Amino acid sequence: MSDLHMVVPAGGSGTRLWPLSRAANPKFLHALTGTDRSLLQATFDRLAPLCTARNLLVVTGVAHATSVARQLPELPERNILVEPFARDSCAAIALAAAVIEQRSPGGVMASFAADHLIADTAAFSDVVHDALAGARDGRLMTIGITPTRPETGYGYLQLSAPAVAGQRQRVLEFKEKPTHAVATEYVSSGEYLWNASMFLWRTEVFLAELAARRPDVHDPVREIARAWDTDAQEAVLGELWPTIPKVAVEYAVMEPAAAEGKVATVPGDFGWNDIGDFETLGELLGEDIDGGARVVDVQGDRPPVVVIDGDGVIAVPCSSRVIATLGVRDLIVVDTADAVLVCRRDRAQDIKKLTELLREKGHAAHV
Repeated sequence: MSDLHMVVPAGGSGTRLWPLSRAANPKFLHALTGTDRSLLQATFDRLAPLCTARNLLVVTGVAHATSVARQLPELPERNILVEPFARDSCAAIALAAAVIEQRSPGGVMASFAADHLIADTAAFSDVVHDALAGARDGRLMTIGITPTRPETGYGYLQLSAPAVAGQRQRVLEFKEKPTHAVATEYVSSGEYLWNASMFLWRTEVFLAELAARRPDVHDPVREIARAWDTDAQEAVLGELWPTIPKVAVEYAVMEPAAAEGKVATVPGDFGWNDIGDFETLGELLGEDIDGGARVVDVQGDRPPVVVIDGDGVIAVPCSSRVIATLGVRDLIVVDTADAVLVCRRDRAQDIKKLTELLREKGHAAHV
C-alpha cells in the first residue's frame, strides 16, 4: 500500500510513571514490553510490516530526537519530524498530515502513539486494514478498544449501536473520563469503546476538516509544511510554531466532526494497554516474590527487594539500593538514582500531581 503512511506521535513525559519516566527520558524510550525493546521500538516493529520505513514518520520533541534516531536506525532521518516544543496532539498530528500531503498528495495516514503495548499484533493488523477501508472512503476513522472493565482512566467513544467485531460503526460522541458508576453503565451497554487516540484518514480530508474548524492551527501548519525539506524549514518553523495554540485533536476536529456524522470506528480487541500507571505496570510486568510483593524489573539487573509481612506491594527498583519493607500493604515503591516515590496503590492515577508540585517548587530538574 504505497499510499499508506504511518505516524507515531512520540511526546509527553508519562507523569503517572514518575520517577521512572521523566521529561528527558519518557516512558516510550523505556523497555516496558517484557523484552529488551522499548515501547517506541515495539511500535515500530508492529507498524513496519504495514508500510515501508520510507512511509513511517515519528513526531517528537527536540529533547528526544537523538534518542529516537538511535533507537530506530532503520528510520530515514527526514522522517523524524522535530517539534521545537510541545503544542499538544493536534499540532503534532496536523504537522505530520501536512508534511505527508506535501510529499505525497492524496496519501492515507494512520496515527498510533509510541507508548502503547499491544499483545496480538496479527489481530491489530487485521483491525487496521478494516479501518483503512473506511479512511479511503473519506471517513475520519478511529480504532476503539473493546473495554474489559469499567475503567475511569480512559475516555470513551459512544457508538450508534452495540459494537460488532470487524464492523465499521458511526461514532456519535467522544466522552470524557467517567466516574466508576458511569463507566459501568458504558461497558454494560456494549455501545462504548475506549478511546486510544488511534486515527486513520486521508490527509486531504483531515486537513480540510482542520481548516474549517481550526484555521489557527491549520494555516501555520500548512505554511510550515510547504517549507519542510527546504532551506527555509527551520526559519519558518521557528517563526510560526509558537503561534499555534495548544489543543488536542479530539477537541479540535474529532468531536465536532462526530457530531456531523463524519467519524466512524472499528472495534479492536488485541490486548491493548497504554501502561498509564504503576498499577498496570505491576500487573503486566511484575514478578511475585515472597513476602507479598510484585517486583517490576525494568533494567534487567534487579537489586534485592526484601518484603516481610507485606500485602499488595509493588516495588520498582531502578538504582543499586536495596528496597526493604516491613508490615506494609497496598503500596507502590519506586527507587531511582535521584528520587524515591512511596504511594498508596489507590492513588496511582494521582502521581501526576506530584510532578506538578515539584515544578511549582522549583524542582523541575527531577521531573
